Amino acid sequence: MSHNDSRIKLTVQKQIVCVSILILAGKLAAFFLTNSVGILTDALESIVNVVTGFLSVISISVALKPHDANHPFGHGKVESLSASVEGFLILLAGIMIIIEAVKRFFVPSPIEDLGVGIFIVGIGGLLNYILGWYSIYTGKKHNSMALKAGGKHLQSDTYSTIGLVIGLLLLWITKISWLDSVIAIILGIIIIYTGYKILKETTAHLMDETDFKAIKKLADILWKNKTSNWVEIHNLRMLKYGNVYHVDCDLVVPWYINVQEAHNESEILQNIVRSQYPEQMDFTIHMDACIEALCHQCGKENCTHRQYPYTDEDTWTVENITSMYSVHNNNL
Repeated sequence: MSHNDSRIKLTVQKQIVCVSILILAGKLAAFFLTNSVGILTDALESIVNVVTGFLSVISISVALKPHDANHPFGHGKVESLSASVEGFLILLAGIMIIIEAVKRFFVPSPIEDLGVGIFIVGIGGLLNYILGWYSIYTGKKHNSMALKAGGKHLQSDTYSTIGLVIGLLLLWITKISWLDSVIAIILGIIIIYTGYKILKETTAHLMDETDFKAIKKLADILWKNKTSNWVEIHNLRMLKYGNVYHVDCDLVVPWYINVQEAHNESEILQNIVRSQYPEQMDFTIHMDACIEALCHQCGKENCTHRQYPYTDEDTWTVENITSMYSVHNNNL
């Protein structure tokens, strides 16, 4: 991931914040015109959009900083932290919406100029969807959790806006005042669920939870591109901090090759993996010497030191490539 890519992420997030402020202004105007608690829910969520947008700008700016003595793995985790705060704020907004809706259910307020309010909310929802698509697209392209989380939130805001517009149309037609509160409660529940999903994903990243899909992809890449000197790989760890993957593993090579040859095998492995990932890759590879017990799975031809005949290589799966223990370790 180049520095220019990171700058693009920051620029996109600033653009999203600017448009979100305009959308918020429109929704607040719609609320004051109509006095609808349903529209208030949309306005509250837009406030969250603006606040979390500013947080994302700050987090991406911090993530741009290079690693230093105090942060040897860089500052990438700040994006996960920012996305977690966003999830929490979305949950809080959902709870506040439901509380206000319940209060309005028992003490209804008169609704005015609903047609204008519906139009403003509809335009705001359309703009949110476009912003959400743009944010998710850029987040995937440039590997930003903050942009992807923000985009999902913006699009969920659009889906809730569609429900809100339908509900407001029913309210406009039927004039049943309690429908306003029911609409707000339903939207509040949807918003809370959105916040929960974001928190669940970002907490997993903050806790360095293993991404088994990512490990499987890496295991397949290594297996398909292995050289005859790669006898076994184990104790593999793969963590992502911001735009950087950190990969640690133990690579078992023939015991009789020299240090330079072993180093070359490490370089081959790193180059193969880097060619398959757009992200920056950071490696720590520990070299182990092979032992007799591994002869049966070593496909190296013309090995003059072979003690047992080759039978079959064990395919590198998520389970054996991540295991701290291997045939090599068990026989030491």
